[in-house]
Amino acid sequence: MSPLRSRTITAGVERTPNRAMLRAVGFGDQDFTKPIIGIANAHSTITPCNAKLNDLALRAEAAVRAAGGMPQTFGTITVSDGISMGTEGMKYSLVSREVIADSIETVCNAQCVDGVLAVGGCDKNMPGALIAIARLNIPAVFVYGGTIKPGHYKGQDLTVVSAFEAVGQYSARRLSEADLLEVERRACPGAGACGGMFTANTMSSAIEAMGMSLPYSSTMAAEDGEKGDSAARSAEVLVDAVRHDRRPRAILTRAAFENAIAVVMALGGSTNAVLHLLAIARAAGVPLTLDDFETVRARVPVLCDLKPSGRFVTTDLHAAGGVPQVMKILLAHGALHGDAATVSGQTVAEVLRDVPDDPRGDQDVIRPWGRPLYAQGHLAVLRGNLASEGAVAKITGIKHLKLTGPARVFDCEEDSLAAILAGRIKPGDILVIRYEGPKGGPGMREMLSPTSALIGAGLGDKVGLITDGRFSGGTYGLVVGHVAPEAAVGGTIALVRDGDPITIDAERRRLELDLPEAELGRRRAAWTPPAPRYTTGVLAKYAKLVSSASLGAVTDLVLTP
Repeated sequence: MSPLRSRTITAGVERTPNRAMLRAVGFGDQDFTKPIIGIANAHSTITPCNAKLNDLALRAEAAVRAAGGMPQTFGTITVSDGISMGTEGMKYSLVSREVIADSIETVCNAQCVDGVLAVGGCDKNMPGALIAIARLNIPAVFVYGGTIKPGHYKGQDLTVVSAFEAVGQYSARRLSEADLLEVERRACPGAGACGGMFTANTMSSAIEAMGMSLPYSSTMAAEDGEKGDSAARSAEVLVDAVRHDRRPRAILTRAAFENAIAVVMALGGSTNAVLHLLAIARAAGVPLTLDDFETVRARVPVLCDLKPSGRFVTTDLHAAGGVPQVMKILLAHGALHGDAATVSGQTVAEVLRDVPDDPRGDQDVIRPWGRPLYAQGHLAVLRGNLASEGAVAKITGIKHLKLTGPARVFDCEEDSLAAILAGRIKPGDILVIRYEGPKGGPGMREMLSPTSALIGAGLGDKVGLITDGRFSGGTYGLVVGHVAPEAAVGGTIALVRDGDPITIDAERRRLELDLPEAELGRRRAAWTPPAPRYTTGVLAKYAKLVSSASLGAVTDLVLTP
């Protein structure tokens, strides 16, 4: 067994007060030589994503004890993106990722735990936990809270995005008030994270692909019994990882991140995966850039027909073979690193040994390699004078990959939504929503309300939208986010005026403001940065520290004078 960080509690008279404190929380004489396992529990009733996490933490706690470890449980926060969407509260969403990472790092280092099991179920506590795990580099495993099961109405599967789109349909007089109410009532039938291949399920799948969670765990339903069994098994694997000193940075390698990107592409996952994987890679000390996503995109097809732009939900993916089936297809065609390590001590190839090379023929969720939905990945990095550092677009599920049109400029999300619902946005327009970036928002809000309203109004394939903010995993259409440099630091997006011609060209991966450079120079010389929207509190601190979206919007990029 490798030396344990907590082993010092057994040595010397000076450690007696520490032992006394631990006896008060249940340690006996025989327990002081056991590995101490921190269980970071993000349980809350704020959001259905996290409502069942305590059950999983308790299963993990019991399994740690049975495996010979000493569990110590502590809490971390969560906020609900879905509930705060479209409000000022959404500015705290991405900020919470950093708070979660900092809190887990703080507790684990302060208490010198030997390993950490993180339980999370919402968009930000997953990447937040992985950032902390990468920083700590002590044996660790992630336990996903599970996906929600779909709602049903009039023969259709519903997700939370169905409710957002229904608002747009109602405003466009394409849906009755009675149907709007029924969609709202039925969209979220119980506990679990949003049910399509939105951000939560995208990140759980990416974490499984990186080897930091157990096979099949990323697509299990929150309310199914197998989820608790998986949590208990995860705890057993973690205690074994402590005993064999299997550390995260030996797992979170360059190969692991390329595997995660490949799986995200094959699943048709959320644009937020780009932001979060960049941030986790930085914490792990792995060089990763936007260009790496383009490299993987070129060689990995979209294999899964999943919402938001597809037909199926994540429970359907689980029934069809889950992430291991997708990974085995990629491995069989040279698009995955089979020698990458996993938390269990097995390689990826060993984990997937008994999974068939081709998906079952009795399902339509996962396509075979030779019959993909799209020949290349769906997350494209666009550059041009509107995004010299890069921007991210989801380019599947849309009819037109190129659009040139007049800019309709809004300096906040609320103003753009009001214009859409009032019918002031016309086919051919390109919405520009700015000052919503990491610094400018601050917090880089997701634009699910405007994009869902466009879809609901029947404009999803008729208008474009660009923003220095983000998109929900439930967004689709000709939309470009993460535009960098952002408006708040003087990026070109700050110089756009109503009526300016803009070209979105996903095929050539270009994003251009079609004006002479001399005109842009005059506007740039006249531009002045806006006053900070917040001068105290967590949003003010975040705005001061946060990096560009092109670097993952991290807050510890440069902390030296």
